[in-house]
Amino acid sequence: MEAAAGGEDGEDPPREARVLGSELVETYTVYIIQVSVGNHQWTVKHRYSDFHDLHEKLVSEKKIDKNLLPPKKIIGKNSKSLVEKRQKELEVYLQTLLVKFPVTAPKVLSHFLHFHLYEINGITAALAEELFHKGEQLLMAGEVFTIRPLQLYAVTQQLLQGKPTCANGDAKTDLGHILDFTCRLKYLKVTGTGGPFGTSNIQEHLLPFDLSIFKSLHQIEISHCGGKLIKGLTSSKHVLATMSVRFSATSMKEILVPEASEFDQWEPEGATSSCPVTAVIPTWRTLTTLDMSHNSISQIDESVKLIPKIEFLDLSHNGVSLVENLQHLYNLVHLDLSYNKLTSLEGVHTKLGNIKTLNLAGNQLERLCGLNKLYSLVNLDLSNNKIEQIDEVKNIGNLPCLEKVVLSSNPLSIIPDYRTKVLAQFGDRASEVCLDNIVTTEKELDTVEVLKAIQKAKEVKYKLSNSDKKISEDSRLTAASSKSNCSSLTVRPSSPSLPRPVSSSQEIICEETVLASSFLQSSGSTPTDHTVPQRCFEIPDSRCKNQAPASLLDSCREYGSSHHM
Repeated sequence: MEAAAGGEDGEDPPREARVLGSELVETYTVYIIQVSVGNHQWTVKHRYSDFHDLHEKLVSEKKIDKNLLPPKKIIGKNSKSLVEKRQKELEVYLQTLLVKFPVTAPKVLSHFLHFHLYEINGITAALAEELFHKGEQLLMAGEVFTIRPLQLYAVTQQLLQGKPTCANGDAKTDLGHILDFTCRLKYLKVTGTGGPFGTSNIQEHLLPFDLSIFKSLHQIEISHCGGKLIKGLTSSKHVLATMSVRFSATSMKEILVPEASEFDQWEPEGATSSCPVTAVIPTWRTLTTLDMSHNSISQIDESVKLIPKIEFLDLSHNGVSLVENLQHLYNLVHLDLSYNKLTSLEGVHTKLGNIKTLNLAGNQLERLCGLNKLYSLVNLDLSNNKIEQIDEVKNIGNLPCLEKVVLSSNPLSIIPDYRTKVLAQFGDRASEVCLDNIVTTEKELDTVEVLKAIQKAKEVKYKLSNSDKKISEDSRLTAASSKSNCSSLTVRPSSPSLPRPVSSSQEIICEETVLASSFLQSSGSTPTDHTVPQRCFEIPDSRCKNQAPASLLDSCREYGSSHHM
């Protein structure tokens, strides 16, 4: 619904009241009234007794003709013929009153037709009177003042029309009370509706309004408004510390730098540019918290250059697909990008150098390779993504400050022993990490120690295997180059001058077992599964005994004996 501020050249829009019908409620008839002011319409319901009370007050206060209202009926008051006749008469009555009071309706008539809720003059008069009585008290208490977009629209239109600030002669309804209050207010909340407001056809998110009347705002919350229709917000740049704009914006730029559309090239105040600029835009000097969640933002655009002091940024529930431009926010410590359209985190550490809390839940992430250099990160939420492999956790396993990690509702979370396998990726810091908001138990930590020992043994096995391949390759090359001395240059296990080659897989298993046991014993953990040491004693190949150093075989025997006593 297009906003209808007034008639052409500041004239008041036409006003009309029609009685559309009636309905029977219990034992009385209620008349349905449609009120129109310009393009705005709304409905009001009243019984005849309400009309009678209105008429009595108008006769007393405004000296209107007491015979203007159709008389009461005692007998047959709900009969169809009487109701239809009275419906027409009541419509004539209301239209006569609107003609009699063409500019500002008396307070009693304004409330009867809900002008105080939907019509510009009625809205501002009601707001001014409220602030006349409570304004000073609200300012002293430092409370958040809540106002509707429709009320701000009405005040804006009143100021644009340039009419007297007290049109109805009542000092309590003077527009000056509103302006005095808004100049000193520090905490403001502007809350609209997702659809039509009340019984009207008014869409509040389509109403323009001006916030430049607020000179001292430290905090503002805006929801369900038209971001592109908000004027004057930048007038609070020098004092505003916290701003929330939700269900209102299609881009960051339209809120942070609405004037950008007027210039081909702009730069923030104090920045150096190699390109010619057509405008230098002042920054939001004191803004440290910005919530622009639940909007239709698809890009983190260059307007973030204007908020260099930001510490907390919430862009959740938008359509952002790429982390960009955040390198300009040197003070950023808390970032919420949950429920966007992120698929990759490649190079994200170059944008988020000092981040401590990062929420990436509800995206489309499969890999975590971009997080491995976020050394200041303390809290990380990766729930509801598409991470399948435990190995991906290695990318965050070495982050020195990480304390809380959430990986729930990912494909990897259904892997058997998911928690202990994830915690094992953090090595010696496993006990310091809280996974999925669940405190790690001692039993889990014991299992983690076993997994860590097995992993270290596998690494040793891998190194020994590579050493075996290298020595074999060296021997082959040496033999090929010295055919005449092949027999004398054969590598013998007992030779003190050459590294001992590993000649069998059984020997590798034996050494892996001894190493795993030594890691467990050094950490104070006792393995519950004796399958591994048993394998060490069941080596059938005599080459293991012949070729392995005595110290290694002794370790195997001692480890096996200690676990079979």
